[in-house]
Amino acid sequence: MSKETDPSGNAPAPTAPSVPSASFGPTDSPPVDPPAATAPRLDRTVFGVTAAVVAAIIVWGLAGPANLESVTGSVLDWLVTNLGWLFIIAATGFVLFCLYLAVSKYGRIPLGKDGEKPEFRTVSWIAMMFSAGMGIGLMFYGVAEPLEHFVTPPPGTDGGVGNAMATTMFHWSLHPWSIYAVMGLAVAYSTYRRGRRQLISSAFFPLLGRRSEGPIGKVIDILAIFATLFGTAASLGLGALQIGSGVEVLGWLGEPGTLLLVAVIALLTLAFVASAVSGVAKGIQWLSNINMVLALVLAIFVFVLGPTVLILNLIPTTIGDYVSQLFHMSARTAASSNPETASWLSSWTIFYWAWWVSWTPFVGMFLARISRGRTVRQFIVGVILVPSVVSLLWFSVFGGAGISEQRDGIDLAARGSSESQLFGMLEHLPLFGLSAVVVMVLVAIFFVSGADAASMVMGTLSQRGTLEPSRWVVVFWGAITGATAAIILWTGGSDALNGLQTMTIIAAAPFVVVMIGLSVSLYRDLSHDPAVLTHVRRRRRREKDGVLEL
Repeated sequence: MSKETDPSGNAPAPTAPSVPSASFGPTDSPPVDPPAATAPRLDRTVFGVTAAVVAAIIVWGLAGPANLESVTGSVLDWLVTNLGWLFIIAATGFVLFCLYLAVSKYGRIPLGKDGEKPEFRTVSWIAMMFSAGMGIGLMFYGVAEPLEHFVTPPPGTDGGVGNAMATTMFHWSLHPWSIYAVMGLAVAYSTYRRGRRQLISSAFFPLLGRRSEGPIGKVIDILAIFATLFGTAASLGLGALQIGSGVEVLGWLGEPGTLLLVAVIALLTLAFVASAVSGVAKGIQWLSNINMVLALVLAIFVFVLGPTVLILNLIPTTIGDYVSQLFHMSARTAASSNPETASWLSSWTIFYWAWWVSWTPFVGMFLARISRGRTVRQFIVGVILVPSVVSLLWFSVFGGAGISEQRDGIDLAARGSSESQLFGMLEHLPLFGLSAVVVMVLVAIFFVSGADAASMVMGTLSQRGTLEPSRWVVVFWGAITGATAAIILWTGGSDALNGLQTMTIIAAAPFVVVMIGLSVSLYRDLSHDPAVLTHVRRRRRREKDGVLEL
């Protein structure tokens, strides 16, 4: 029987992280109280400061939305202009760092005790991490991004279908998932292998020592909650807009008003809060598995009834163009082409890198939460390669269908918003009413499965790293997330959502520096892993014996 279920068929409650029996290296903290072994304790500083800052920003948005938009826009422009190079270098650095860990001697290190089995089946593990990572984004941009790069090629490129697909894959494959993998691996290793609390700050112990439990560590955890909340609220608003667009194209209602969008947000908030308090194994896993099946059915539907031959041709074309252009795209900055490049990068690559970083605290923590028992190599291969392959297939199917219709004279690009382009593509296939309903259900469940994970993560960070945060804390963060999205929509509509996304990036920008430090801390931790030290001692002993024999 799978370790994932007990004899009754129910998933077991998570157990406390265990400390390996081997001796600890010099960078280890003594084992702390296991997070799941004691009642959750609220960190009043982390919880109170974060809640106060979020409340202040909401009040600012209600009292002076124009001023908030002006200030955040100026800050974002400064970040993109002056720190764009940092995002570009760091993103590629995370890819190289993850690949090195996977192929090195550190790849065999387990994220738990020696010989411990994974908590979740591989299929469920993949489904959960994919839903939490960027499932709703694939629904938004599956048609829109390849189509945009096909109609308006990036500056300094020759254009064409291959270039459009390669650019899309650059934004959705190795780089974003490597960003997630660094955070998830650091937290999982620190928690399940070293026995520390499941906090981002605890993973900094090799660099900060006991200071990781002081003011510096609390600032790191506050920034993590802040970025998670606003990133999730922005996605909730976007999900409501796409569901509203589906209601409109199906003719159920006219143009969706703000009241309808707020009602959608309220329903989705209730759903993800209910799912979150039910626990990871019962809630998130169940929803993720359902969504994986629905997404597969929708993709097969478009593949079979859409331009099947073009889609099949796109897969090797995309791989070839992506591999051949990878180094050029990774090094592309404002100085590498004509003046239009800077503007394009700020709208696409730099924006994406900053957006993925803004989601890193939430996705990384969640990946850590579901990856106990995997090895470092299994974790990296699963987190980076599997979603990248799924993204390749998804964009080939939906992007290929959109590009095919554009070539045939159906001007999807003129429809404007990304969600309407998806529905526009489906309109020209059979069974549009049914497929449109499936899209709305997918968007809703993708959001619920991601948002309930975000609520659990915020609860964990608020309660000193507990694996089972109190229900009231989870409900609080879920409710304030929904309220934030609803208030922004109510006061400013889609333009306010753009401002919310901008604010999310600004709030998460310090995490670029945090993650660079986290990479260094993780490497020091792995270098002093008991298994690595034992291997080094044995090798030195063999070398010494060989010298003595000579």
